[in-house]
Amino acid sequence: MKMNIKIAAASVLMACLSPAIAGEVDPARVEAVVQASFGELTPELQALIDQDETMKECSLHRDLPPSEVADAIIARETASIVYPADGVLMGDWKVAIKESNNGFGWRLGDDPAKTVGGNCTACHQLVSTEVAYGNLGPSLMGYGQGQTVDDELIKATYNKIYNSQSVLACSQMPRFGATGFLTPEQIRDYVAMLLSPESPVNQ
Repeated sequence: MKMNIKIAAASVLMACLSPAIAGEVDPARVEAVVQASFGELTPELQALIDQDETMKECSLHRDLPPSEVADAIIARETASIVYPADGVLMGDWKVAIKESNNGFGWRLGDDPAKTVGGNCTACHQLVSTEVAYGNLGPSLMGYGQGQTVDDELIKATYNKIYNSQSVLACSQMPRFGATGFLTPEQIRDYVAMLLSPESPVNQ
């Protein structure tokens, strides 16, 4: 749901950004376009559209922030990371592989009581048998092959999924954990999917 609202808002905003793309954007004009398109938003929907500090910085610098801004983003986003209460960062790859192609929860009207999927294949190839996958992100086939799967790699993988901007400022990958889209327990299942030698990703 969060992603759909933001995508819809972005497409609407292009209407008012185009004439001023090389100059200053008028916030009042942006607000007027959003209001005309969506009407009066509920507080929940408004929260999905409002940019946080990191989003504002990335928008301002067109996703190419200067080094001091990038460092501040990485530090701020790293501080947002929450780990599972039991400290275990590798879960069940069998659970994650079932949900990796699940886009449920990304659309308006999806039942919040149902399991939200990671929708990984929207941007990545995971296994060789997939015939439909996105290429916005790199292929993840064989992600864990040839790597020493130690605590450092497990934590780095968890951090990247939880909050991609803790690794790369203005990353295009969603901040799954920081936004509350996926729980820490779900994220550790995805870590296992990427790193477990038994996972189809590494076959």
